Amino acid sequence: MTMTVGEKKLIDAEVLDTDPHYEPYGWHHWPEFPWPSYQYRRALGETQEGGGSVSESFLAASRMIPGDYDSWHKEWMVVADNNMRRGETEEAKGHIQTAMNCYLRAADMYRSAEFWLEPNDPRRLPTFDKCEKATHSFLRWTCPQGEVVEVPYEPGKPMAGYFIRSPFGHGKQPVLISFGGLDSFKDELWFMTGRGALQRGISVLLMDGPGQGATLRRHGLTTRFDYEVPVGKCIDWLATRSDVDMSRIAMSGSSFGGYHAARAGAMEPRLAAAISHGGVLSLYERYKDRPENHGLASHMKWVFGADSMKGVAEKTRPFDMRGVFENMKCPYLILHGGHDVLGVQAAREGYDYAKKAGVDVTFLLVESDMTGAEHCQHDNPTLGQELMIDWLADKFGIDQRKL
Repeated sequence: MTMTVGEKKLIDAEVLDTDPHYEPYGWHHWPEFPWPSYQYRRALGETQEGGGSVSESFLAASRMIPGDYDSWHKEWMVVADNNMRRGETEEAKGHIQTAMNCYLRAADMYRSAEFWLEPNDPRRLPTFDKCEKATHSFLRWTCPQGEVVEVPYEPGKPMAGYFIRSPFGHGKQPVLISFGGLDSFKDELWFMTGRGALQRGISVLLMDGPGQGATLRRHGLTTRFDYEVPVGKCIDWLATRSDVDMSRIAMSGSSFGGYHAARAGAMEPRLAAAISHGGVLSLYERYKDRPENHGLASHMKWVFGADSMKGVAEKTRPFDMRGVFENMKCPYLILHGGHDVLGVQAAREGYDYAKKAGVDVTFLLVESDMTGAEHCQHDNPTLGQELMIDWLADKFGIDQRKL
């Protein structure tokens, strides 16, 4: 059964079985270290979308010291570097599909390797650079060829992104603008939303917004509550293209990005649909009691530009959809895991409020018998893409039988 109001988050649950085992939210590799286990589950799930291989992921984990973030970085780098080298070797031989496969695996493995490094760790930006290089190498060979883009934002500080046109459909295509969340960024979004959209005739703009990816790491731009501003900049950029159907632009945001999607869906009238890949109503209600030793405290302080978790909580106060959902005119989807280790209550609250505010809202809560019951379907991202993008294709009037 799913959690109810007042229940403790599953990631904080008492450890009863210390051996690696399967839970309703997926594979639990180091039960005594729930946060690394959660991130490993994420990496393991994305192997089925090309972000690594199952065997390499278990090989890396077998060499890690549980709970030791230096060994986490080291072992992910070993398998990532192996894939990057092999990709370059095979590309030189003309083995392009193999090279593409290797580059995709390397990109997501570098993403995993970077995850637990402190913001000022000298290894962090070079690891991120390698992640981007792997993605860029992959995009050189997609058909149509993917584009590495910069969307104007602040003077001298553009937002980094990837535009990929779907190989299916003709003329002006609908577009999904996809953002990550607290720690997900554009190079991971292929495995979370991008591939599924392209398969259904929808082009994608995979973005690093304020507080995310390259926009945070290179320009120091922290997050903001009024995400309709960066989303609007993306729509302005799409309007300069001749291959975009401006009447069918949607936005998705994953995890913390679920708030961004809800906010933009309510405040940016050019959006034809919005998807919260993880539901939310008030961020402050979720963050106000988070301690200084929270598993993601360092990253949260970086993203919000705060010196303490109390400071983070204060900065979340305006991240609130109460009084904002009332402005939403486009169809809106909330997709949430029924055994999300970070909680379910916020998604239910967001849905209930949106419905009462008159929003055309759909709520999909994924239960464990389907798998995909983890946060953002990290245990089965393929299912998450199917649920989100089929909904979007239907809203856009796409007949997939005719693609």
